[in-house]
Amino acid sequence: MSSLKPSEIVEELDKYIVGQHNAKRSVAIALRNRWRRQQVPDDLREEIAPKNIILIGPTGVGKTEIARRLSNLTDSPLIKVEASKFTEVGYVGRDVESIVRDLVELTVNNLKVREQESVQIKARENAEERMLDLLLPPTGTTPAAAPDPAVDRPFDPQPETVTADPSATREKLRKLLHSGKLDQRTVDLEVADKSVPMVEVFSNMGMEEMGINFKDMLGGLLPKSTKRRKIKVPEAMDLLAQEEAQGLVDMDRVVKQAVEKVEQDGIVFLDEIDKIAGKHSGTGPDVSREGVQRDLLPLVEGSTVTTKYGPVRTDHILFIAAGAFHTIKPADLIPELQGRFPIRVELSSLGQAEFYRILTEPKNALLLQYLALLRTEGLEVIFTDDTVREISRIAEEVNNSTENIGARRLHTLMEKLLEDILFDAPDMDTEKVEVDVAYVNGKLKDIIENEDLSRYIL
Repeated sequence: MSSLKPSEIVEELDKYIVGQHNAKRSVAIALRNRWRRQQVPDDLREEIAPKNIILIGPTGVGKTEIARRLSNLTDSPLIKVEASKFTEVGYVGRDVESIVRDLVELTVNNLKVREQESVQIKARENAEERMLDLLLPPTGTTPAAAPDPAVDRPFDPQPETVTADPSATREKLRKLLHSGKLDQRTVDLEVADKSVPMVEVFSNMGMEEMGINFKDMLGGLLPKSTKRRKIKVPEAMDLLAQEEAQGLVDMDRVVKQAVEKVEQDGIVFLDEIDKIAGKHSGTGPDVSREGVQRDLLPLVEGSTVTTKYGPVRTDHILFIAAGAFHTIKPADLIPELQGRFPIRVELSSLGQAEFYRILTEPKNALLLQYLALLRTEGLEVIFTDDTVREISRIAEEVNNSTENIGARRLHTLMEKLLEDILFDAPDMDTEKVEVDVAYVNGKLKDIIENEDLSRYIL
């Protein structure tokens, strides 16, 4: 659980996201309230529900980026889903409970990877012992090592040496293994055959969940298939270390931690929430819009979802919804769902000033990305301050004259502007290229003047 102050959360978000101060404040307060809830007495803790948020604003203003950076900052499990992908129960398609199942699956996998990384040293030691067993089996057994005839064997113990002092021979072999002198040698290794037939079953639990459970059931009935492969020592060491790491991880503890982490710290980002709102006739392609809202309601209010890892409660999962709400408004959502999203924040459209800051200020600024890419070719591209301001002005102008796609306009403009340089960079003799205002206007002039062309290209 993150103990960052709201001001510190906003400060961290400012490093990657320009503007949208109100939205940053709202999510920072929501995150801090989670920490506060953990400090209150137990009898009151369960009664405090998260205050879910609706972010309202056009595309490309930073709604998704705020949620993503928030998750990375606080190490909270996050899943981003589009509300328009789900259908009402009874129709063919994904049901909303699969959101929680997917979030738990992602969290279990992430924690499992972390646990495996934490036991890498021990796993490598165990893998080394197994490798030495393969290279130097006990006396009286058939060696499992299969040397390549074309490769000189760096170490070939004599039988009498092994019999006399097998431990000394093993240590000599260990030194050769560490020094890399056995890298060209091959060993016979039993490798698990991961090819499993894919089975999908349609049910009211959701196609994907039943598919997983059915596959697990079959996996328990059928014997695990393995195949023997001749593998070079370095690759075999990696496979053995991976197997050992999996064996050292306590999966029961990982699952328990993952479920608890999802229930207490989980974040669900529901994008395109406006696509399931609005008045409709109840027939045709919009038939399940209101049904999806009704299905979302118990999830957001707090319910228990059955997953392959056990029941998961959604009472304290933070839901952040987002939508453009161009032709409709949040009031067009069903009243019950509106009540579960008490915080509404309107994100402002981006203009020339914001575009200039986006190009230059953030840690991952778009301009810095292109400069770093071209430096790999030994080419230094120089942008003057006037050039960056001109690109920002053009971005605002094209957004106003065509569809407003926010900061994504900068991606299309920069790619068009640097197209020739990116293509010719490997063959250029010069080490420096200056991009000035005249170059920008020359490259983007047709797009600015021809509205039809700008709609087609951008």
